[in-house]
Amino acid sequence: MEYQSKINELYEDMTSNVKGRVLKDEPLKNHTYFKIGGPACILAEPENTEDLKTVLKLIKKHDVDCFIIGNGTNLLVSDDGYNGAIVKIGENFDYFSKVENKVTVGAGTLLSVLAKYLARESLAGFEFASGIPGYIGGAVYMNAGAYGGEMKDVVKKVRCIDLDGNMHEFTNEEMEFSYRHTKLTDSDLIVLEAELELTYGNKDEIMEIIRDLNEKRITKQPLNLPSAGSTFKRPANGYASKLIEDAGLKGLRYKGAMVSDKHSGFVVNYDNATCDDVLGLMRIVISTVNDKFGIILEPEIKIVGTTLNN
Repeated sequence: MEYQSKINELYEDMTSNVKGRVLKDEPLKNHTYFKIGGPACILAEPENTEDLKTVLKLIKKHDVDCFIIGNGTNLLVSDDGYNGAIVKIGENFDYFSKVENKVTVGAGTLLSVLAKYLARESLAGFEFASGIPGYIGGAVYMNAGAYGGEMKDVVKKVRCIDLDGNMHEFTNEEMEFSYRHTKLTDSDLIVLEAELELTYGNKDEIMEIIRDLNEKRITKQPLNLPSAGSTFKRPANGYASKLIEDAGLKGLRYKGAMVSDKHSGFVVNYDNATCDDVLGLMRIVISTVNDKFGIILEPEIKIVGTTLNN
């Protein structure tokens, strides 16, 4: 009851002091691509960096747990929701500006929108990200990649804020980029914006690459069903999708969740799946692949409010 009182007091404080949107008991299925997730006690969408500082200050003042989300493309949220405050860095942080071949981009900018803009400006190197359905913030945070490219290839600087409201800036080298991991991944730092450095190219050729990659994505990925993208990280040996398919699991259903019959690297929300359905299917996949090939698959998706080991 004491924690619930903190939540209520935080909500009252936020509604009085935060300029952006503040919602109570907001279903997180409305904020994730999986279309799965129970309510967050509070969901706050700060209007700008100063507003975000206010949000973080109030969360600390009331000693309430918090979790940061962006476009929700990589999240699997518990059916029980999140017992704390969700802070969404969204469209209020959607902006970009260009000086020659360098572009400063806000954390709430869609990768697809940015890719098209850069192509129109004859700037190459970002084509790989044109079909990734996330925001820059999340992409930088986890070093997102596709079709041979990664964020580490184009990021020059990253500006962040910590939960105490202190600002930080990191160079590409300081970010410690590796496969689906950066120095931010295991920290409480929040991406505010990134500076990208591109190369000049031919506009028509860049657009053609983007069209080709998007065609591949449409053809090969199960975009007609809710998912969180690639469910498992690429193991040291081989590819998760091939291991899953070779284990005979392609198209396997567990309650409302299914290993996609189009691309076995995706677990999809086939029929009103719950978080427990997805986790149950992931456990079957991990166990079967390990039994057959001696390889333990690790989740690429971020699990919020519960764990795979429950």
